[in-house]
Amino acid sequence: MPVFKKQFGPASRIKFNFMAKEIIFSDKAPAPIGPYSQAVKIKGTLYVSGQIAAEIAKSGDIKTEAGVVMQNIGHILGAAGLSFSHVVKSSIFLKNIEDFAAVNEIYGSYFKNEPPARETVQVARLPKDVNVEISVIAVE
Repeated sequence: MPVFKKQFGPASRIKFNFMAKEIIFSDKAPAPIGPYSQAVKIKGTLYVSGQIAAEIAKSGDIKTEAGVVMQNIGHILGAAGLSFSHVVKSSIFLKNIEDFAAVNEIYGSYFKNEPPARETVQVARLPKDVNVEISVIAVE
């Protein structure tokens, strides 16, 4: 008998109490470009999908692009009743790791005290050929 059944009995008898998820949308941030939500909130935790600034990417100004990405994240956090102070984790994806310092400068301006956990990685390509994508997780 599998361990699951020994510990918990037949799977048909297990009842799960799932909390309803809330889809968060801000009309101040770009609409999703695929079958996903800007953010999903469940049990007081907000998961913000990766944000990009496709309209700025072609300019080649990575600081401006990163700034618009962070503004978009701020709009989504606000739509959920949260702010950057609630962010506990972020992920930064860069087309070119040489842009790390410039993006870090802009990103850091949003987290002056108690910055969240984070990783930054270089990737081969990003949606819409942007140069930076950032996602965050925030907790009430």
